Amino acid sequence: MSAAKSVNGFLINQVKDGQWWVASVAGENIAGPFPSEALAIEVASVLELEHPEPKRRGKDKN
Repeated sequence: MSAAKSVNGFLINQVKDGQWWVASVAGENIAGPFPSEALAIEVASVLELEHPEPKRRGKDKN
């Protein structure tokens, strides 16, 4: 298994049986299983977060 990859605010994880899942940052599986990492990345790239990440405040504001 490889390290989780972050795409569009979602994590791409490979499970023991070799399948790939799109998961939330909390670890909840959202979509899958997919036969390849590329397909999971493609799906994650079009998903939208229900609650967008909070805006940054302070001197590091973008």
